[in-house]
Amino acid sequence: MNSESLLLDSTNTVKKTKTIFLSTSDDDDRPVYISGNFNNWTTQDRRFLMKKISKGKYEFTFPDGPEFEKELIYKFTKGDWSEVEIDRYGNRTPNRHWKNDKVTKTEKVAKWRKNWLPYRPSQLPIIRLISEEFEIPQLNKTRKVWALLPHDYNNSEEQYPVLYLHDAQNLFNENAEFGNWQIDKKLAVMSDYNIGKIIIIAVEHGESERLQEYNVGKTVLGIGSGKKYIRFITDTLKPFVDKTYRTKPEREFTGIGGSSMGGLVSIFSGLIYPEVFGKLMVFSPSLWVIPKIKLGFIDFFEPQETRLYLYAGGDESETMVKHVTKFRKRLLKRESLKGKMKVHLSINEDGKHNETYWSDEFPKAIEWLFFSTKED
Repeated sequence: MNSESLLLDSTNTVKKTKTIFLSTSDDDDRPVYISGNFNNWTTQDRRFLMKKISKGKYEFTFPDGPEFEKELIYKFTKGDWSEVEIDRYGNRTPNRHWKNDKVTKTEKVAKWRKNWLPYRPSQLPIIRLISEEFEIPQLNKTRKVWALLPHDYNNSEEQYPVLYLHDAQNLFNENAEFGNWQIDKKLAVMSDYNIGKIIIIAVEHGESERLQEYNVGKTVLGIGSGKKYIRFITDTLKPFVDKTYRTKPEREFTGIGGSSMGGLVSIFSGLIYPEVFGKLMVFSPSLWVIPKIKLGFIDFFEPQETRLYLYAGGDESETMVKHVTKFRKRLLKRESLKGKMKVHLSINEDGKHNETYWSDEFPKAIEWLFFSTKED
C-alpha cells in the first residue's frame, strides 16, 4: 500500500519507508525528480524520479535505509536547477524538510522554472555602454563594447570574476535578428542562487568583418586577423576593464567565451594566452574551419589549471559533435596538459546552431566554470 509501506527485517523489527505525494497545478511533460541531502543534491538522478499518477499528481517511495530515517532536506526539479520549483510569484523557494517519523507527506508546487525563467527585474544586471567606439589599435578599428555588472554593484565593495564574450549584438539585444542569449535575464535568476555575481564584458562583432576577425591564422577561410583581435582583448581591453571596474584580475577569475566562430577564437585565446584566461566557455565552435588544430605550440607554455566548458548540439551539422568530441580527446591526451586541463563536455542531441540553445547552456557553463569544483 502506497500510504504506508511496512517491511519486516531479519529481527522482525517493523521498518517504515517514506512516501511523498506531490501535486502541482502547473504541470507539463517534463518528469519530476527529487534532489536532496540524500543524493548530494544531484538533479536528474533516476533513482529519485517520481512516478506520475495523473496530470499534476506524482508520488515517490524512498528506499529502505538508515540515510532516509534521519531528517530529509530536498527540493523538486524538472530535471535541472534551471527547471526547479518556484513559488506562485516566480520567486525561489526554501528547501523542504521532513523531520518527523510519519511515513507519508503531501507536498505542493505552485510553478516551475523553465530555462531559468521567469526572472525578477530587480535582479537584472546593470548594463553600461563602455564606448560606442572603443579603439582597437591592433586592427586600427573601433568597436562598441558593453559591461554587464551585478545588480547590486553600486551598493557593494566586492570584486568580481570577469567573462569576456564575443558577438555582443546577440547576447541581450531584444531586437537581434536571430534572437539573443538573454544573458541579462539569466544573470538575474542566477543571482538568486549565488552564481550570478560576475562581470560580463561584451564586445560587438564587426558585421561583415566578423569572420576575418575571429579567424585565427591560416584556415579554410584564408588568413585571418584573429591573433590581433585576441591581443586587443588581452593587451588593451582587459587592462582598461581591470582599471575601471572592481574585478578579480587574476587568470583563475578571468574567462573568455562565445559561440560558432566566437567559440573558435575563444579556444585560441585560452591556448595562446593561458596566463590570462583560466576559464573558457566554448559553444558550438567552428572547428570545421581548422579541423586539425596544431597543439604543439602549447607545449612551450608553462601549463596552468584551466577549465573548458565545451558544448555542441547534435542537430547542428553532421560533424559538429564529432569535431568537438575529437578535440576534447586530443586536449586530454596532451602530455603537457595532463592534470591541468579540466574539460566539461555537454552534448544536446536535439541542439541546433542558434541562440536559443546557447542561451540554455549559458547558466550551466557559468556555474561550472566559476562557481563549482567539479572536474567534469
